This record gives sequence, C-alpha cells and structure tokens, in this order.
Amino acid sequence: MRSPALTSTASFKALESHAAEARDWQLRSLFAHDAQRFPKLTVDAAGLFLDYSKNRLNTATIGLLLDLARERGVERQRDAMLNGEKINLTEQRAVLHTALRMPRGKQLVVDGQDINADVHAVLDHVKEFTDRVRGGQWLGYSGKQITDIINIGIGGSDLGPKMAVLALRSYSHPRLKMHFVSNVDGHDMDAALAQVNPETTLFIVASKTFTTAETMLNAGTARNWFLQSGGKQEDLAKHFVAVSTNTKAVAEFGIDTANMFPFWDWVGGRYSVWSAIGLSVALAVGFGYFADFLAGAHAMDEHFREAPLEQNMPVLLAMVGFWNRQFLNAGSLSIAPYHQDLNRFPAYLQQLDMESNGKRVTRNGDAVDTVTCPVVWGECGTNAQHAYFQLLHQGTDVTPIDFIAALRATHDLAGHHDALLANCFAQSEAFMTGKTADEVRADLAGQNLTPEQIEALVPHKTFPGNRPSNTILMDQLTPGALGALIALYEHKTFVQGVLWDVNSFDQWGVELGKVLARNIQSELSGEAQPDRHDSSTNGLIGMAKAAQHI
Repeated sequence: MRSPALTSTASFKALESHAAEARDWQLRSLFAHDAQRFPKLTVDAAGLFLDYSKNRLNTATIGLLLDLARERGVERQRDAMLNGEKINLTEQRAVLHTALRMPRGKQLVVDGQDINADVHAVLDHVKEFTDRVRGGQWLGYSGKQITDIINIGIGGSDLGPKMAVLALRSYSHPRLKMHFVSNVDGHDMDAALAQVNPETTLFIVASKTFTTAETMLNAGTARNWFLQSGGKQEDLAKHFVAVSTNTKAVAEFGIDTANMFPFWDWVGGRYSVWSAIGLSVALAVGFGYFADFLAGAHAMDEHFREAPLEQNMPVLLAMVGFWNRQFLNAGSLSIAPYHQDLNRFPAYLQQLDMESNGKRVTRNGDAVDTVTCPVVWGECGTNAQHAYFQLLHQGTDVTPIDFIAALRATHDLAGHHDALLANCFAQSEAFMTGKTADEVRADLAGQNLTPEQIEALVPHKTFPGNRPSNTILMDQLTPGALGALIALYEHKTFVQGVLWDVNSFDQWGVELGKVLARNIQSELSGEAQPDRHDSSTNGLIGMAKAAQHI
C-alpha cells in the first residue's frame, strides 16, 4: 500500500498554515511572554536532557508536528522495526541494531531464529578475547604482550568504533594504543604502520563479506608489512583477527577462524558499532564498560518504544529538525559538541543521517515531494567558535545547531570545565537573542567615537539572532551516556525517514562511484589508453598515467 504524498496530508497542510505565521516569530519575544517556556520544551530520557526551547516554535507547533508523526505512522513503523519486520524493503531485511543491545534472555525470534541468543553468544566470544588481550595472556609471535591495535575497516566499520574509542578515552587501557585505518589512500596505512612494532601489534580486519575493496587492499598491505618485518605465515593467527561472516575467505587470508567474530545481514554498517564491529571499543575500554555502552543505548531504545510522543526525546528531536528543515528552509544542521572527546561525533552523524535519509525517492520508488535530509557538519566547541561561528551568527543562511555538553568533566584540571560550559551556554543564548542596533549603539556610546563613527560600525556589530538551537546535556561522558546519545540520534534519523517515507536503511548512492572506480583502476594500472569516458575523465586518467612514469 502506497503512502500518500507528504504534502497532501491534512497534518502537513495544517503545519503549512501554522508556519506562515511562525516565520515572523522572534525567540526573544517567545521567552519574554512565557515564563514556563523552558520547562515546557525540555525532556529527560536515559540519562540525557534535551532543551529544544530555543527553536522558533511553541507548544501548538509541537502538537501539530506530533499530529503529522501519527498520521505518517511513526509509532507503527517504530514497532515494526523493533519487532524485526523487514522494513528495509529494497534489500528485504529486518533492521535490528536495537537487538544488539538487548539484555541477555530477552527473547526476540525472527524467521524462527532466537536473535538474542545469537547476539549474546558473540558477546561472550568478544568478552573472552578482549579479557585475554587486555589481561596480557594473548601474546604476539615473539612472546610479547600486545601494545597496539589497528582496526582496518571503512564507513560504519571505522566511523563508529573510532568515534567511540576517542569519546571514551578516559576509560581506555593504559597499555593499548588504538589506531584506525580506513582510507584507500596509502598515506593512511603508512602513517599507522610507522607507529607500531609487528611483534606487539594486533590487526582487526572488519568486513562482513571479507571482500570490501578498500578494506581488503589495506588488510593485504598490513599482512605484507607484517611478513616483511619479521613475522611468518604461521604467526598471522596471533596478530590478525576478523569481524566477518566469510569463514572461507578469512581462513585463506591466514586468520584462525576461532578468532572470527560474526554479525548478521540485519546489521547495517552505520548501525554496527554495537555488534562485533565494536571489538576495538571493547578492547580499548574493557568488556564491562562496553556492556555499559550497550545498556545506555538500550535504555534509550526502551524510552523510544514506551514514552508517549509528547515526552519522547528521539521523536521530539526529529520533529524539531523536520520543522527547521521543512518550514524554516534550514538546508544544513551543525553539530557542536562542547567536549573534545566527542571530536569525531559530527563525522559519525554525517554518515548516520545523510547515508540514511539522503534520498530522493520514497520507499515505493516515487519522487519525494519535499526536501529531505539536511547537510550535517560540525566541530568541537570552542574551536568552532573561532572557525565558522561567524557565518552562523551573521551569515545569510540560518543554520540550526545542536549543542552537546557534559555537566561534569572526567579530568581534574581547574577552571577548564566552567570556561567550556560558559562558552556553550553563551553561544546558544547569543544565537537566540542576537544584538540589536540600539544595543550596539549603547555599547559604543562610551568609547569616544563620533556619532558618524558609531553609525558606521552599527551594521557590522549587529547580530540578527533568532537562530534555532538544541542543547543536549549529560552528567558525564560515560560509556552509558555515549550509548544513549548515539541511540538518540539513530532513532531521530529513523523518525525523519518515516516522515519523508524514504528507506533509511539502504545506501545505493555509494555504489556507482565504486563500480566506475574499478574500471578506472584497471586503466591506471594497465597499458590501455583511456578513451571510454568523457574528455575530462580521460584527461585526468592520462595525467595520472603520465605521472607514474616520471
């Protein structure tokens, strides 16, 4: 059954009428006229706090947005996903990343298979292995303990684990140094290998099929380096493990299949950090903290499943984002974590959001009749303030911002955390209030400037304000809080996909370039002269071939 076009629904039409009025609202006035605005437009869940009061909306807006969520079937689709229905229609797969963080014994049967039992069998394997490496019982070929771990993957097999390991830096094992290689550019692998000793290095090759071109090229280079640096073929099993389901290919590579950690086709790459793909995370922080990471995500899953939409944090975050994208013409979303350990979180969200909802056709293949996913980008505060916040404050586009912060630090350096939070809260206030021309004049009045000089400066120092933001707070950046934060954005992305009626769980857009790259690679490495492409591509290939002979 085809869903009706989004713009034809009664709730969307009601929102259009409401938006025509709301576009002229000023956040200063909304706060001034409602002393209860902050408590009305905030919500707690799974150890996180969301303040969405600094958006150009009110409780009536939220009511209309939730009407749309219900009309588009958000609750029905949520339940279908959580129950294991095959909602990934183009690949005929269930979408069960939430099952990866369910507690042991919580039965979920899909196609006659007890998913929970399978998940915890792999987790038990992860625990046994990581305990041996961290405890020093797993030794390299020369009898030395492992000191460095290089995770070789790409996309979700790299972004999620790398982000989580960096985020949980303060929980990491003091002996183990983590490295991540994803780029097919050899400079990435070269830089990692220059830092490690083959006798004490463990490689994780993360590829479900063990055929991913970029990952297998990097894995082959790592194996060659190991064998050329003193290791022998029979030593590979002590220094290479696999996260894969291709037993034959793993064994042919030289990895002992006893050290192969499987996952399933219902685990999408960008949702896979909870699976054996998170092996590097468990190695870094230990299985106990990895279990806390899973538990934090599960707590958000349960909130998403059970909370009414009016108090449902992922739903509210999604609907606010939809409002800004659809009705306030916000073409991008900036992520500003005020926590250095979350420095890869914006990059992680880029894949999660844009690979999921960067689509132009509905689940039935019809053209969507609205804009869809915004561009997601960002950087840690306070660095971002000295880079692109100028554009966000005074540029011609209005860009919503998600501020993310922890109320307490995991370090004890005096003065730093108060300064960090002061900047975070001040920026969200500044984006909301701005600074009027009269306020600028008042500031300049005591600076011995002539009236003409003051008026010349006024337009440059005026801030329009009225720029939307959310603030997400946690007590500390713990494994549990990180799990809840990731799950929050996963579910937000899902809800918006339901609104637009796109399949958030395939990614055909990454395929075309890969296919063309295989053809061009054969031309770069062979004798054939390129003539099968447009003149630009032929010319670029020719330049590259010529450079190889210099």
